[in-house]
Amino acid sequence: MSFGDPNNPYGPPQGQQPGYPPQPPQGQPGYGYPAAPQGQAGYGYPAAPPLGQPGYGVPMEMPGLMKTARVLLFVLSGFQILFGLIAGVAIGALQDASNGVGSGDSTDGLAGLGFLIAGLLLALGALSIFLGVKFKNGGSGIRVTTIVYAALMILGGISNMVNGGNGSATFGGLISLAIAGIILASMVTSSASAWFNRPRY
Repeated sequence: MSFGDPNNPYGPPQGQQPGYPPQPPQGQPGYGYPAAPQGQAGYGYPAAPPLGQPGYGVPMEMPGLMKTARVLLFVLSGFQILFGLIAGVAIGALQDASNGVGSGDSTDGLAGLGFLIAGLLLALGALSIFLGVKFKNGGSGIRVTTIVYAALMILGGISNMVNGGNGSATFGGLISLAIAGIILASMVTSSASAWFNRPRY
């Protein structure tokens, strides 16, 4: 019995009888051999993370709360430096007037205290600028410093409101309390923890 020309490309493969389903070629995965796992990295090398994942070629973007806190720190520093300069100039002018009328010796202590407060305001303004600038690349130390700073500002704001007697100190304390409260609230969130503890390359 003849099955046709064995060299015919349109005939059944060699060793296969007509009328039977074609047999799969030997040695292909899925036909008696286990298939190699897909997506496996090469031997000894970890799989590379997908492009676009933060920390690998694409920098992580600062969360919105951090941007808000940073802007508020800059605004707060502007107020502190402005009030420190105004207080220093005003106290200096009052001391000069006291010296002119011959009562400068009795007001030296008050002028010294006023200059100390003005210097403290300028130092706090410089600290606010420093913290705001360091938000971009700073670590957990900047976060802790900002938390402590905001907490102290809240205490100062409450003190101004209590002792202000419904005057300008009360209004200043209220503004300071609101700004420091927003900064502190943004620093204790999980997004702040992720931002300040992110890997840096």
